[in-house]
Amino acid sequence: QVQLVESGGGLVQAGGSLRLSCAASGRTFSSYAMGWFRQAPGKEREFVAAISRSGSSTYYTDSVKGRFTISRDNAKNTVYLQMNSLKPEDTAIYHCAAAGEIALTIRPTRYDYWGQGTQVTVSS
Repeated sequence: QVQLVESGGGLVQAGGSLRLSCAASGRTFSSYAMGWFRQAPGKEREFVAAISRSGSSTYYTDSVKGRFTISRDNAKNTVYLQMNSLKPEDTAIYHCAAAGEIALTIRPTRYDYWGQGTQVTVSS
């Protein structure tokens, strides 16, 4: 079993940057593909980014491509989401998730564990 705890959210002006972190418990972090999802008020949950178990492959939703970077440090049991050039429409609660027995997926139903989320608010 994996516990995920996000941190790094906050209030930032449009054009600014934040780095989200997701710390995982246990010793099997490298066995999981990891993803970031977000949900804004009145909106459905949206896939943001995913990274393979080794970190060799990544995938992003079009709206964040070129602005966000997902990475992982398996030695630290941590996945990151570097967010640059933030826009007000990026405002949401951001969740990290872990998917076992799969290389990389954008499908939320394939993720086995979810963090509690961290709030990101981007002002105009």
